[in-house]
Amino acid sequence: METIEVNKTLTRIRNEVAEVVVGLENVVDILLVAMISGGHVLLEGPPGLGKTTLAKTFAKVIGGSFKRVQMTPDLLPADVLGVNVYNPYDYTWVLRRGPIFANVVLVDEINRASPKVQSAFLEVMQERQATIESETLNLPNPFMVLATQLPLGELGTYPLTSVQIDRFSYRVEMNNPDKATEVSILGRIDEIDDLMVETVVKPSDLLEMVEVAQNVHVDESIKKYIVDLVQNIRVSQLVRGGPSPRASIWLYKGSRVSALMDNRSYVIPDDVKALTSSVIPHRIELTSQARADEISVNAVIKEALDKTSVPKGFD
Repeated sequence: METIEVNKTLTRIRNEVAEVVVGLENVVDILLVAMISGGHVLLEGPPGLGKTTLAKTFAKVIGGSFKRVQMTPDLLPADVLGVNVYNPYDYTWVLRRGPIFANVVLVDEINRASPKVQSAFLEVMQERQATIESETLNLPNPFMVLATQLPLGELGTYPLTSVQIDRFSYRVEMNNPDKATEVSILGRIDEIDDLMVETVVKPSDLLEMVEVAQNVHVDESIKKYIVDLVQNIRVSQLVRGGPSPRASIWLYKGSRVSALMDNRSYVIPDDVKALTSSVIPHRIELTSQARADEISVNAVIKEALDKTSVPKGFD
């Protein structure tokens, strides 16, 4: 595939998803960035915003398999990964694969699961493989985890560890739609319920786009800009726990896909800036003084963006 062909395909995917998913164009863009860059997405927001519909629609449009896992406190790792089941008719053990074996996996209310189940996702999300009773199996390719979580402190929740949160390449905060968008949803609710969309690509096409994205040119000055930006946040006096090197990695990988979505074969600083709100906030822990002064994470990021010099030739 050429850059222009990838751009046209990504545009077709966005438009097809928009036939069902109304008012979430920015979220769809992040899902595309995550899928092509090989990342995972944490979706946050109140219930009823269509997260499940979004995930199912996205999976159908890209021609991938879809599974949904409803997390509960009594869930076991085997319920997610799979288990060997004894067949008494031929005296053999048969592997019954869990819902994690799909191209798009929606993990609903991930913080309702116990730490033991949450830890099962660490290997899955980082190494794209699952170990079931000493047997390691590769997951489908492409593969992406979408997860939602309940507000912190809600009854029956287990907070995600910083290690688990860091596995999510991107985080998107979803809010209730405005009046016009909600009216549009009502007018198209039958189409939304029936998921009346067409499949635009095959998983193999996505893998080709992954290769094209990896060949997008990223100037050395852009790489330095990414690291300088993350470092400036990390050393901020307002931050107690700063972003890990994964923040730099996902800004780098995601910016290449953003360039393709803008029909370019090279990255510019604006590609990086546009992703900071999805890559950085969930990786920052503010100091108690910053919280007392009501300083937001977004304010810290803005300060770092203002402080970080844009490479010459791109300003």
